[in-house]
Amino acid sequence: MSRTEADAAHDASQRSGPFHAEALAIDAPAVAKSIEEAICAQVLGDLKKKGVVVGLSGGIDSSVVGALAARALGKERVLGLFMPERHSSDDALRQGQMLAGTFGINTIVEDIAPGLAALGCYERQVEAIRMVLPEYSDGYRFKLTLPSILESERLNVTYLTVLTPAGETKRVRLTPQAYLQMVAATNFKQRVRKMTEYYHADRLNYAVAGTPNRLEYDQGFFVKGGDGLADFKPIAHLYKTQVYALAAYLGVPEEIRKRAPTTDTFSLPQGQDEFYFALPYDKMDLCLLGYNQKAAPEQVGAVLGLTGEQIQRVYRDIEAKRRVAHYLHSPPHLVERVAH
Repeated sequence: MSRTEADAAHDASQRSGPFHAEALAIDAPAVAKSIEEAICAQVLGDLKKKGVVVGLSGGIDSSVVGALAARALGKERVLGLFMPERHSSDDALRQGQMLAGTFGINTIVEDIAPGLAALGCYERQVEAIRMVLPEYSDGYRFKLTLPSILESERLNVTYLTVLTPAGETKRVRLTPQAYLQMVAATNFKQRVRKMTEYYHADRLNYAVAGTPNRLEYDQGFFVKGGDGLADFKPIAHLYKTQVYALAAYLGVPEEIRKRAPTTDTFSLPQGQDEFYFALPYDKMDLCLLGYNQKAAPEQVGAVLGLTGEQIQRVYRDIEAKRRVAHYLHSPPHLVERVAH
């Protein structure tokens, strides 16, 4: 038996108990009531704020947070922000406006593209792309992807996929330097959005709502000082599958509930599983649940129609991402503890 096989066998021996996908089921009315009570206590009580600012992306998470805030505090105490930029999809704004209309939330559109251009966001992205694809020019569209974890052990190697004006698709491996610059430049987007949210929160004496679900919060799918920054995060304990169930109960429009989770970050459409997660959210939720319950990979694989070896790879990816998330969650380090 190889070392890898022995490690996998040892890990499996440490996990026990039945695994059922039904464990993700929730009592949506009870969950909604609990979160709404927490929002009132945290925003009006602990934080001493008058209302809530939430960035509305048209996605399921921000839609649910916006709906919960409106139900908890009253629609007049919620401000929704739309913050499109050059690479945003038209659907994101339209569906965000649909959500706001459904729940009567007041909104403001803040076009952050000029600010991003002034900061060099787009220029630095193009510079990073040309490190590996010198011919990249106007008219090209791009996204970042990872290889499938199901086919073989995945290295943390990111690929650039571009679509040329002629309709040709090209895929090249990013060098470490190109990858780091691309991520650094792209992170301007999340940080400028958060800065904009806090501007409006400051002028209104409102709190800023964070919108990560449990999968994103646990696995570090957020930018430090960007979408990871907030005064409260009301759905961070919910798996994304549970967020969808809550959305149905709250009356989030069906079109939003049917929209596939995307990053809406690059000029080519991109699923979250292409860019960061090992699997689509519904399967990833079950893998994270299985990992948290110490379920054997074979048990989780039987539910998902995958092999134990494939689930073991996902488990290792979960562990690797938690190591990254530790830095993202960490507060500033101090030489000595400062009492207050």
